[in-house]
Amino acid sequence: MNDNLPTEAERRRLEAQHNEHENWRLWGPYLAERAWGTVREDYSAKGTAWEYFDHDQACSRVYRWNEDGMGGICDDEQRLCLALALWNGKDPILKERAFGVTGNQGNHGEDVKEHYFYLDATPSHSYLRYLYKYPQSEYPYRQLVAENQRRTRHEPSYNLLDTGIFADNCYWDVEMRYAKAAVDEIHLRISITNRAATPATLHVLPTLWFRNTWAWGDKINAHPRITAEAKSVGCGWSITAHHPSLGNYWLYGEQQAELLFTENETNTERLWETTNPAPYVKDAFHRRVISGDTGAVNPSQTGTKFAAWNILTIAAGATAELRLVLTARHLDRPFGSSDAVFAARESEAEAYYRSILTHTSAEDYAIARQALAGMIWNKQYYHYDVARWLDGDLIPPPAQRNRGRNHLWRHLKAADVVSMPDTWEYPWFASWDLAYQCSVLALVDVDFAKNQIDLMLKERYLHPKGQIAAYEWSFEDVNPRYLPRGRSRCFAPNGCSVVRETCIFLSA
Repeated sequence: MNDNLPTEAERRRLEAQHNEHENWRLWGPYLAERAWGTVREDYSAKGTAWEYFDHDQACSRVYRWNEDGMGGICDDEQRLCLALALWNGKDPILKERAFGVTGNQGNHGEDVKEHYFYLDATPSHSYLRYLYKYPQSEYPYRQLVAENQRRTRHEPSYNLLDTGIFADNCYWDVEMRYAKAAVDEIHLRISITNRAATPATLHVLPTLWFRNTWAWGDKINAHPRITAEAKSVGCGWSITAHHPSLGNYWLYGEQQAELLFTENETNTERLWETTNPAPYVKDAFHRRVISGDTGAVNPSQTGTKFAAWNILTIAAGATAELRLVLTARHLDRPFGSSDAVFAARESEAEAYYRSILTHTSAEDYAIARQALAGMIWNKQYYHYDVARWLDGDLIPPPAQRNRGRNHLWRHLKAADVVSMPDTWEYPWFASWDLAYQCSVLALVDVDFAKNQIDLMLKERYLHPKGQIAAYEWSFEDVNPRYLPRGRSRCFAPNGCSVVRETCIFLSA
């Protein structure tokens, strides 16, 4: 074997992971496209997950169990997250997460109403590509909800393309590329292309934040913190992020930007008209960028959530690029080797896939490679302690929860990277999807695929009676709401918008 061949570089990384010499899985695309509307965030009396924590609340309300973001990455315990926020100058909110209709809004159930694509990924996450198409006109949030609610199940879904918002190519192509120089040094390039026939302005906010674990009574040695620091050579700005268990990380930006800091804390004043416990809250960047509220962000340039505010005016058909580096080491010249890192990782990714997708046509190769990239991007950090969820944290849950969803699975404690059915529509654990996906993931990373199957059989997941957990909405795999006279069982989740007559019942 010639270790210098690009073909072998990704294999060497997987071998180092297998032998526990290097943890290339430390950072990956583990950030969900959606964390709102999930079972884990549902603390309602009747299990109305979609309504209890909706998309509107997500910009102001802190998640309990997971985080979400656009084209984002995080560490394998989701302590520190990096993702993208955008504003086209017209939307009522920053575009921080993918939007879609809920299970009870859509005429065919839940459905994401965005255009984003997972273009490429290596199994070690040494190279990742993501593309998002962002309209230059105001995003039609209300129109999408109203029209899908109006339509019957016999009519097609009403999608973003149907609104005509992409007419005359009035949209942005926003591409994010990650390349690892080491297990804990990640280079990021954000390319923004104006597809319209006239110049346009876009606000681009790369965002770094800590998942809030301190609000739930967890004992931590010290509060995590993000602070501005002196710039290194060739940088427009730099910040440090300290976490008691993750350690120190530095984020460098090559271009000048306005630095925004706030806390990853709930804006209780906006949501429930109660006094905020802290002056700086989760939705501060919306208020600063869109409303011009300078008091929303911390002038001391410290917090648990950070964004670099870039305002880019780009000519018709032209492309602008932002460059960042996230690293566990202080770098004097963080962008000095960036071109070489990207060139090497792109070459190695091409060589690796050529070595495993042999004897295929050019078209089949492209389809298979992007499909495998989608599988890799579908890895998510999944956190769910059922006993703690049932009992509540600082505030006791409704009494109905004691005999509600998953109450027979108090032993299940998940805090792992898991292959999800889908990062938006099904961003939750489902064992049968995982089993099928592992057969595909084994093509590129047999260790990860095997570890996933082993995970399902661990005592933290497997029921004492020997049953494998089914899926988050009902680990028992039985939904009494849809049981006709005890003769059949249905696999649809509680809260499913599909009417009873359309459910597919399986014989008991």
